[in-house]
Amino acid sequence: MTITSTIPVERIAKSRISTIDFNNLEFGKYISDHMVVADFKDGKWHEPTIVPFGDMLMSPAMLSLHYGQAIFEGMKAFWTESGDINIFRPHKHHARMNKSLDRMCMPQVSEEMFIQSLQTLIELDKEWIPKSEGSSLYVRPFMFAFESRLGVKVADHFKFIIITSPVAAYQAKPYRLKVEDQYVRTAEGGTGFAKCAGNYGGAFYPTQVAREEGFDQILWTDAKEHKYIDEVGMMNVMFVLNGKLVTPKLTTSILDGVTRDSILTLAKDMGMPIEERKVSIDEIEMGIKNKTLTEAFGTGTAAVVAPIAVIRIKGQDMQIPEVKHSHGH
Repeated sequence: MTITSTIPVERIAKSRISTIDFNNLEFGKYISDHMVVADFKDGKWHEPTIVPFGDMLMSPAMLSLHYGQAIFEGMKAFWTESGDINIFRPHKHHARMNKSLDRMCMPQVSEEMFIQSLQTLIELDKEWIPKSEGSSLYVRPFMFAFESRLGVKVADHFKFIIITSPVAAYQAKPYRLKVEDQYVRTAEGGTGFAKCAGNYGGAFYPTQVAREEGFDQILWTDAKEHKYIDEVGMMNVMFVLNGKLVTPKLTTSILDGVTRDSILTLAKDMGMPIEERKVSIDEIEMGIKNKTLTEAFGTGTAAVVAPIAVIRIKGQDMQIPEVKHSHGH
């Protein structure tokens, strides 16, 4: 399908921006004025439109509510020092979204439609991009089955929507993680590599248990033996081991993180040795004990890079050395 050069825009009557406290942005709490909406029906995409953000009418028999055909992406836009707007790696996010859509039997979105919708929406709501250092506009494209019926089937009608939310710089204290050796987030051959809604719903309970025990997130392990590391709840995970940057290699149970990819690219450019391979819990435990593991951190859109301070392995809290920086970051 070809998209006309301009997406029709219905502007909000009065912006809500004055009601937002930009000094106190809770992640994802505030939604900007407008949203992109596009329908896939009759076997094709219909032209996207931009409308004021607001509630939608939907049928209680809407298929995504019953059978979970729903996926999303998470990305960021921010002001550069030169006063331009940068959308961080939208083409890589688009490619990953289409992989998720494929896995969930949902129609692909063309790169043209994706990029153009993004650019038009962010330009329209650019006042919502916070100005303070490290802050950004979080961008949430998502798609779900909209068709109304109770038969178990792949839907014929889908809605693609993009909403945005101003977010502050992520100020997490270093993470305390618990190695999960009972519950499973996803298994090889499952939907772990896709950003589908059910992955998150299924992870809530074990994460809640971990939180009650004083941890921030779970370090997920393989579904079969709970021996090898997959990823953290909302991030990929990396270790500096014997001076090498080590991270689990991508499988169908790990999300292909865009921040992960960016860090690996930067590390290569800096001449740092990199290993993408299976990483066992035993190896991490040994590395902490004999001090060959010097750093551990998570990578993801929300946190960017989040240091890890503690990993609970087989009931024992193992301390990761604190990284000392002599000059800023």
